[in-house]
Amino acid sequence: MFARNLPFKTSPSRKQRHQFKVGDRVETSNHCRGTVVKIDRDEIGVFIVARLDIMSGEFIYDCEDLEIIQKTC
Repeated sequence: MFARNLPFKTSPSRKQRHQFKVGDRVETSNHCRGTVVKIDRDEIGVFIVARLDIMSGEFIYDCEDLEIIQKTC
């Protein structure tokens, strides 16, 4: 039997989940809600800066740690 090289595909729901925009309302992995204020990239990858509703200041998150609850137009 020969191994087949199948192209790697990302599911549409996972791909769409990580398309953040400034102004999007998000929920963190520990259920805190906030707003995306900046999207940036460093040598490790993309990160999201969010301002949470319950705390002052801005916090940095990986894309996998946030879920969009309301998108901006």
